[in-house]
Amino acid sequence: QVQLVESGGGFVQAGESLRLSCVVFGSISNFEAMNWYRQPPGQQRELVASRTGTGITWYPDSVKGRFTISRDEAKNTVFLQMSSLKPEDTAVYVCNIQDDTRDYWGRGTQVTVSS
Repeated sequence: QVQLVESGGGFVQAGESLRLSCVVFGSISNFEAMNWYRQPPGQQRELVASRTGTGITWYPDSVKGRFTISRDEAKNTVFLQMSSLKPEDTAVYVCNIQDDTRDYWGRGTQVTVSS
């Protein structure tokens, strides 16, 4: 059974950085993509970083140049490096892994950015 466990969230000031981690417990075959989503309070979930199995990345304009998604295969971990954080980045950040048959989701980690 596959489990995704996020960590690294917290309370920071605007302009600071955080690195989120998503540890994958279990085996995922035919891996296709890994993603980070976020859900701000009272808003819909949005995709903020994506990386395919071939290393192609995508970011929305709202985080481009500030967020970086990466993967450590040896540690079965996906990272989201976030810099120059803004109050509007405040959200629950959720890790998602896709293989050829289904999606796997973590429970999320809270990031709060104060001005």
